[in-house]
Amino acid sequence: MSSLLLNPHKALFTASSSFPLRSDVNAQILVASRRAATRIVDCRPRASRDSFEAEALPETNAKKKNANRKIILFGSSPPPLSEERSGAAGNGRGKPGREASSWGFFQKSLKRALAVLSNLPLAIAEMFTIAALMALGTVIDQGEAPDYYFQKYPEENPMFGFFTWRWVLNLGFDHMFTSPVFLGLLILLACSLMACTYTTQIPLVKVARRWSFKHSAEAIRRQDFADSLPKASVKDLGIILMGAGYEVFLKGPSLYAFKGMAGRFAPIGVHISMLLIMVGGTLSAAGSFHGSVTVPQGLNFVVGDTMNPNGFLSFPTQSFNTEVHVNRFYMDYYDSGEVSQFYSDLSLFSLDGKELTRKTIRVNDPLRFRGITIYQTDWGFSALQITKNGEGPFNLAMAPLQMNGEKKLFGTFLPTGDADSPNVKGISMLARDLQSIVLYDQEGKFAGVRRPSSKLPIDIDGTRIVIEDAIGSTGLDLKTDPGVPIVYAGFGALMLTTCISYFSHSQIWALQDGTTVVIGGKTNRAKLEFRDEVNGLLDEVPELVTIDQNLNG
Repeated sequence: MSSLLLNPHKALFTASSSFPLRSDVNAQILVASRRAATRIVDCRPRASRDSFEAEALPETNAKKKNANRKIILFGSSPPPLSEERSGAAGNGRGKPGREASSWGFFQKSLKRALAVLSNLPLAIAEMFTIAALMALGTVIDQGEAPDYYFQKYPEENPMFGFFTWRWVLNLGFDHMFTSPVFLGLLILLACSLMACTYTTQIPLVKVARRWSFKHSAEAIRRQDFADSLPKASVKDLGIILMGAGYEVFLKGPSLYAFKGMAGRFAPIGVHISMLLIMVGGTLSAAGSFHGSVTVPQGLNFVVGDTMNPNGFLSFPTQSFNTEVHVNRFYMDYYDSGEVSQFYSDLSLFSLDGKELTRKTIRVNDPLRFRGITIYQTDWGFSALQITKNGEGPFNLAMAPLQMNGEKKLFGTFLPTGDADSPNVKGISMLARDLQSIVLYDQEGKFAGVRRPSSKLPIDIDGTRIVIEDAIGSTGLDLKTDPGVPIVYAGFGALMLTTCISYFSHSQIWALQDGTTVVIGGKTNRAKLEFRDEVNGLLDEVPELVTIDQNLNG
């Protein structure tokens, strides 16, 4: 029995061609894992070892699972870790004295400003201040007349001993989200985010993208995780790392691998998302329009006549010339008689009379057209259509008599005598909704109930009345908000980049030191999991032992 120590720097199976093999004896190689039991495999030539000096890896199982990955072998030096700076030192030409002095002063001032703005405690203080102002904006009623604040925050009895109407009006807290103080803090926070991105996050990404080989075993052992594998090949380690999803690069005896680069880009994405949210919120607060209108069935209105600007960025658009026509208004009811839902059949027309769109809207189902959103928010009782003694029909206007929460009461009056008399008498009609009308005689006594759809007459004090129809009115809210798509995009990007930021950016270096492979690595997150992962990968690296067969027969 003789043995042969395999050289890990040469192809593993080329030794089989140097020794004649007996037909009844198969040469076998003992390949033992550093942390596992020794196992025996047949010795057959494989392309994996013979082609390691080529520029790509062999077709192994790891490569089949990662078809787009390969180990890159460098014949020359990797990309430099630092870029040469251009300027006076690079081109040999300097600026004239005064111009160079001004440019240097500007650069120093810019660096100082960026250093101040990118300060983390400052950014945190800005966010807390903005949150406090937002909370204050929900406490102070917004958009009221000055007299309202004079009465609610008088100087004679200041809130907290100092807070009066002067604070509200002078600082613009009556329109908090478009006030100079609030917008100024938003701009300051945006500058802090951009400064942090420029001075910290972008350089980190640039450094992470560079291929940095370490040519010293001591440098590798100084990493967060370090280990060594005796009698192993750095190229075998590269195959194992590639199968685990790492991008692997080889240069002579040195190896560099990384994965999770997306995690390095995530903070930049988070900052961009926050900027989008702030821009969209500012545009919504200072660049939108809002209006409310109550329209009886069958009438119409022009959008621009009902809209009011919310801020200095509010500019009307061509769609404000659209005309809205209420084709029909109706309601659904519960079995108890309470209103369950109300609907408005709306048509939108251009000024030349062409119908642009039509939709029946309801609560939580608005109509959207060219940046305008029309919401169904309220309803009313516009008129009661009746016939009197066979004459008519007449439309009697219904007036709101009581509004207590959702409880509504409408009423009208039909004179039966001389309408010009100071003691005019007549028939009173009351309704809580559009489905039933309660009638009272001249003395105020109950006379009966009629449904508009029944067409049944009722005689009161010698007057025959028929309720022909109940005409409702729809309450609509209209608004334009150009910031909504930007805010939605910002929040969507924020959720995505926040999840991506949890991806660990892991780096591994290795060096072939004789027959020993020195391994070191680090990660920016999940350090304990990274240690366990690397230990598991090292368990898979084969340890080259000896040929334990009498090859000469």
